[in-house]
Amino acid sequence: MRAARALSPRNAARQAPALQWHRGVRELRPGLWHWEAPHPDWTAREPWQQMVSSYAVDDGERLLLFDPLAQKFGITREQAAGGSPDVAWLLAGDVGELHLYRSGERVAVGVEAFAGREPNDMVLWIEGSRAVISGDTLVDFGRGLEINGWLRAGVTREQVVEGLRPLLDLPVDVVLATHGGPTDRTALERALS
Repeated sequence: MRAARALSPRNAARQAPALQWHRGVRELRPGLWHWEAPHPDWTAREPWQQMVSSYAVDDGERLLLFDPLAQKFGITREQAAGGSPDVAWLLAGDVGELHLYRSGERVAVGVEAFAGREPNDMVLWIEGSRAVISGDTLVDFGRGLEINGWLRAGVTREQVVEGLRPLLDLPVDVVLATHGGPTDRTALERALS
């Protein structure tokens, strides 16, 4: 199960302009933002870069945040009471609505969840932005977008690809990878071939 935060129209109106003017945030296109921050658990032994990506989507009614590491908001692991600081922050937040979702569900905010490499690592289709948010399932560790090789026992790359293949029937314009940053539909097609 994963979580996404949707801010109410009133709170989104206050937050979206802040995103536009924060020096580390770049607008990919109207209503779609990207930023990077150091992953709190990164070590030099990791096969991925220390900087990971987060995204925000302003759908005109809400501000949707995806993989917003708590560090970006000045919350320490201790303040998040252990565990996953980003999920703890989302669950404890008193601003906006929290949406927990599972693979195969369509969240009322226009998000559809597809099975990823793990039960809690879904790939999301954001219809209004024509965007796929790939979590840790589709990554770019320096070789282009690909299925993350860290699969749990009994799960094959082919099974993950089969579950994601329906994305190719959608009008995807951009793929938003947390490891590797934004890329395009052609990269998604290569990763799922």
